[in-house]
Amino acid sequence: MTPREHHKPVVLPPAHFSAQIGGADPAQLEEAAHATARIVLARGRANTDPELTARLVSITDTEGIEAIAGLWAGAGPDTLPGALWRLYALRDAIRRQPTRMALLFREGADSHRLSTVLAGVAQPPGAEEVKAMADEILEGVFTGEFDIALRRAAAFARTVALGQALDADRADRASERAGAALTTGSARLIRTAEELEEAADLWRAGELH
Repeated sequence: MTPREHHKPVVLPPAHFSAQIGGADPAQLEEAAHATARIVLARGRANTDPELTARLVSITDTEGIEAIAGLWAGAGPDTLPGALWRLYALRDAIRRQPTRMALLFREGADSHRLSTVLAGVAQPPGAEEVKAMADEILEGVFTGEFDIALRRAAAFARTVALGQALDADRADRASERAGAALTTGSARLIRTAEELEEAADLWRAGELH
C-alpha cells in the first residue's frame, strides 16, 4: 500500500495565471476566475481529508485575501467565483475584527431574529464564536449544502448590517460624518446579504456557474 498523498489547496496566486494568460485580456481573466472556482469547489467537495478542507477554508490566512481577490473579486455576484469571493471576504473581515463583528451581531440580533438563528452563531456570540461560525460556513461549502452555507453567510451579514445601522443612528447624534460612514457600510452589507441569497437560489436551481 502506498502512503497517502496529501494535496495542497488548488487556489493559486494571481501571478500564476498572469504568466499563463498574459494577465491582460478580460475574457481570459474571467475564464480563469470561473475555471479556478469550479476546480476549488469540485476538489473540495470530492475530498474526504479534513486537513485539505481546513487548508481550503484558511487559504486567505496563508496566501492573503489578495490571492483570491485577484481572481474572483471582479466576478458578478450571480456567479460561482463571485459567490465564493463573498464568502471568503466575509470570513476575512470577521477574522480581522472579530470583537467588533460580534458586538454588531449582538446589537442587530433583536431586529431580525430569523437571520440571527439562521446564521448559527454559538451563544453568547463573542469574538471566538463568530470566528468559529465563519469557518463552519466555509467548511459547509465543501462538506455540506452549498446553498445553506450561502444563506448562513447572508444571515450573518444582514444581522451585522442591522447592528451597524443602530450604531449609525447613535453616531449621527455625535458626528454626521461618522453616522454617514456607518450607514454606507450597513447598506453594503445588506447588499452582500441579498447577493448571497440570490446565489443560494441560483445554486439550488442548478444555475450558479
